[in-house]
Amino acid sequence: MKEKILQLKAQFSQDATAIKDQADLVALEIKYLGRKAGALTDILRRLKDLDATSRQEIGQLANQLKTEIEQKLSALKISLSGQAGERQLIDVTTPGLDFPNGHLHLVTQAIREITDIFQRIGFYRVRYPEVEWDWYAFESLNMPPDHPARDEWETFFIDLKPVGLKGQRILTPHSTSGTARELENQPPLRSINITKCYRRQIDVSHAPMFHQFDGLLVDTNVTIANLKGVLDYFVKEFFGPNRRARIRPFHFQFTEPSFEVDVSCGLCDGQGCKMCKAGWHELGGSGMVHPSVLKAGGLDPKKYSGFAFGWGVERAYLMKAGLQIPDIRILYQSDLRFLNQF
Repeated sequence: MKEKILQLKAQFSQDATAIKDQADLVALEIKYLGRKAGALTDILRRLKDLDATSRQEIGQLANQLKTEIEQKLSALKISLSGQAGERQLIDVTTPGLDFPNGHLHLVTQAIREITDIFQRIGFYRVRYPEVEWDWYAFESLNMPPDHPARDEWETFFIDLKPVGLKGQRILTPHSTSGTARELENQPPLRSINITKCYRRQIDVSHAPMFHQFDGLLVDTNVTIANLKGVLDYFVKEFFGPNRRARIRPFHFQFTEPSFEVDVSCGLCDGQGCKMCKAGWHELGGSGMVHPSVLKAGGLDPKKYSGFAFGWGVERAYLMKAGLQIPDIRILYQSDLRFLNQF
């Protein structure tokens, strides 16, 4: 009987390899474990006729084979079920579905491009908080208490008491507050701060939340010529090799002298057209860092000098030739009909 069990085991292994479907599996189970005519069932039924010693040895071998057969049948059942499901649910000849590929938001594209341009000339990217202290946003930037920017109709103030040593908390109104923080470091400084800003303005050219970038270079013997060179480089890299930059005298509290920055019109090449009127578009502000601002940052204005510049990311990007976006607010309306164009 022991030899018969071993032969049965070998025969089952051979039969199991020939199983192709559920019908074959049922037939295999009946052949070996069927209650009436199963080959292994017959052996188990005859154990009672053996002496005690043989019954223990043969019974152990028979039960071990029964366990192996049951496990193999269970595995085959799972395998055949999976194959049947695949045949029913999946047609491998059907072409796959092409899922749409997303892309970076237009403003994110602009931020990465601006960062890359300035990194090529040695500027490093910095980031500072969106919730700021009055000291960094106004006081250290040479803005007196009655400056219009400190009016509650211009800036978002946070009603948090008590007021700290650095003044009231506000939502960052401009990226220049990051410049004030950067000045606390030891020169040479060559930073580009790109951050979210918040102001109480909303119309076709303003949004209550927008992005600004602020460049800062502080070292010994820095001049306006260095500022002009950096501005010319950026304009040609960002807007195109035929575009030009110019600076005009202006007034900012944190720079002296101060300049407005213009870029030549991309439609008429600076000749004047309906879009620009006089050949130029205003880009942003710039100037030499005010001595009082250097002092507020702990630097000696007799030893160090520097320049700063800054303007809106969205505004700069919309000035690229050919975009013709009529309303800055559309950038943040999540309209895929607009966003998918870029």
